[in-house]
Amino acid sequence: MKKNYFCDEGQQMLIKNNLKMSTLRFRAVEKATSRQPMEVKSPSVKTSEYFGINVFTKKKMQEYLSQEAYNSVMEAIRKGEKVDRKVSNQIASGMKAWAIDRGATHYTHWFHPLTGATAEKHDAFFEPASDSSVIENFDGGKLVQQEPDASSLPSGGMRNTFEARGYTAWDPSSPAFIMGNTLSIPSVYISFKGDSLDYKTPLLRSLEAVNKAAVGLCNYFDKNVSKVTVGLGCEQEYFLVDDALFNARPDLKLTDRTLMGHSSAKDQQLSDHYFGYIPMRVTAFMHEFEIEAYKLGIPVKTRHNEVAPNQYECAPVFEEANLATDHNQLLMTIMKKVAKKHNFKVLFHEKPYKDVNGSGKHCNWSLITNTGINLFAPGKTPKTNMLFLSFFVAVIKGVYEYQDLLRSSIVSLGNEHRLGASEAPPAIMSVFLGEEMNKILEEIVTRVSGRKMSPDEKTELKLDVGNIPEIMPDNTDRNRTSPFAFTGNRFEFRAVGSSINVASPLLVLNTIVASQLIEFKREVDKLIESGVKKDEAIFQVIKKFTLAAKNVRFDGNNYSEEWAKEAEKLGLTNVNDVLEALTAIVSPESRKLFTEMKVLNEHELEARLEIEMEKYTKKIQIESRVLGDLAINHVLPTVYRYQNVLIENVKGLKEVFSDGDYEKLSVTQLESIREISSRAAMVNIKVNNMIDARRKANVIEEVDKKAKEYSNEVKPYLDEIRYQIDHLEMIVDDEMWPLPKYRELLFIR
Repeated sequence: MKKNYFCDEGQQMLIKNNLKMSTLRFRAVEKATSRQPMEVKSPSVKTSEYFGINVFTKKKMQEYLSQEAYNSVMEAIRKGEKVDRKVSNQIASGMKAWAIDRGATHYTHWFHPLTGATAEKHDAFFEPASDSSVIENFDGGKLVQQEPDASSLPSGGMRNTFEARGYTAWDPSSPAFIMGNTLSIPSVYISFKGDSLDYKTPLLRSLEAVNKAAVGLCNYFDKNVSKVTVGLGCEQEYFLVDDALFNARPDLKLTDRTLMGHSSAKDQQLSDHYFGYIPMRVTAFMHEFEIEAYKLGIPVKTRHNEVAPNQYECAPVFEEANLATDHNQLLMTIMKKVAKKHNFKVLFHEKPYKDVNGSGKHCNWSLITNTGINLFAPGKTPKTNMLFLSFFVAVIKGVYEYQDLLRSSIVSLGNEHRLGASEAPPAIMSVFLGEEMNKILEEIVTRVSGRKMSPDEKTELKLDVGNIPEIMPDNTDRNRTSPFAFTGNRFEFRAVGSSINVASPLLVLNTIVASQLIEFKREVDKLIESGVKKDEAIFQVIKKFTLAAKNVRFDGNNYSEEWAKEAEKLGLTNVNDVLEALTAIVSPESRKLFTEMKVLNEHELEARLEIEMEKYTKKIQIESRVLGDLAINHVLPTVYRYQNVLIENVKGLKEVFSDGDYEKLSVTQLESIREISSRAAMVNIKVNNMIDARRKANVIEEVDKKAKEYSNEVKPYLDEIRYQIDHLEMIVDDEMWPLPKYRELLFIR
């Protein structure tokens, strides 16, 4: 403890007691900085030999199932149909035998409720026998359907609180897996009346909608195409923080972000963290969670340092979208579990720290035919490139026509801190294509007119189309500021938040594109019926779609003010308010789209809007409560103690020095005392005002009005209170400050 010669004995005791309180911080920092990387032993075999060891793969199905049962599962996967109830007992028996051989003692239906996380209820395999012994039992009924108590999971008003019944049903297209000692069965989750209460159900519907629409269009070019699969690769960004520091920050523990904290003198300014050397502790953590991911069949391929200190990214290779969605949710769970062993906490919040880059989840999206064609990869012939262009322009037009809906799928309180903040794509939905593809589209628009093309024009245009470069990534730069970018053989939705269940934006994107593919084919059919040749008709519709969506194409700096002004002139919307953005879910256009495509009915849409608004409200409510507690019970007592130290110091100066010297020497202390008094008073006033605003909001029953009240009247206080506290942090003695600071949170090695 620092000695202060101008304090009396009582004041010395106060400082001593305060240091005991803030010792938690210093111990946390000391503990964090002394951590040694945990030794992680790799399996003594190659990755390929243990990859998917805890997954009920096709190979394991062939080993544990009868041929009849195996064929039934494969047929269900291929056609998206239900498994035959007659063989469900055989399947359950084989799955149970495999799981028990792998050490499983329990089973669960693993599903994605509208909380954004995953859910599971574990049941033991055993059942009592008549002779007082027990037997392992798991039949087809338990495999195919379960009935978890659904009363406390969000339903958005689709059922009353006292109506607790909900059903989970096995999704055969995503393989069962073992987590710990539990057989986990990926499942959908629906209400008693059949409405979806999860993300997976509408996702599966949207995948089928894309499949049907895409096959119909593909058959113009290739009759052998009978199935189109959506591919997805999710780049997952995240922060790591030492658990000792995490536990010393109640705001991080309760809200996943820091509600106060002055920026560190050094953070990401030098760009020395991005792609830099990965600290040994972090490498050990990454290595172990990758091993656990591989055992569950998750193909994690890439890892690296991200922009901000203590920020990292991992990315798997492409998978079928439903499986990729399950794997992303599972990966986040694995990372959290493994992090505990390495004395870390993983932060998936979009903006855990102010003034440094937040985290996103870049969704790389593609369409693949059963014949092996990537529909977003230019080919070697005019025919394959006409197919490519047809799908290419359909996606662009879909983004343009449903820009508000697409935005609604990625907005949240966490993502609100990133969008438009010159670190993540803005709230304006635009599409980056690159110079090469823009040139090709302009060439088509110029060449294709409303009249019939001459044979020479057709030949010349086909030659141009046939010359589309096959490998696009090397022929165009990448735009890191675009929310929706074409990157060579896929589209990358870059605006998605890091904590979100990726099924939300994916089901919207799938549905939008499916509707555009249907419209494209309808337009071509009309032209063919009127006597236009098929190739020419396709070119005409490509031109029509290109012109219709021209305004959404933008290859420049999405962060610039000039683009925001230009986008407004072009008719692109720029909605930064989360609540306003969410209303697009139930717009007339959205209702028509989702109901016609049979992805979500009107009740399900309204429920999702209500749930998202409630989630937004409750998160602000929690943040305001936590900040109020920290301000009144942690920060202000510390501030007052330090203020008393200064006051005693000033009194001591007056006793020791003459009036002239005293006036000169006490200026700094007096200014600090005045500033501390002023800022502390403002903190106290604003916390009380925030509490009053919250009380007024809490009595509002209508979900939308309550959310708006919290957004307009409560949320602003979070920044206002933080502003005062962050300045106080820079004045108060470092030894007294009770919470770990940014320089400690962000630079643990």
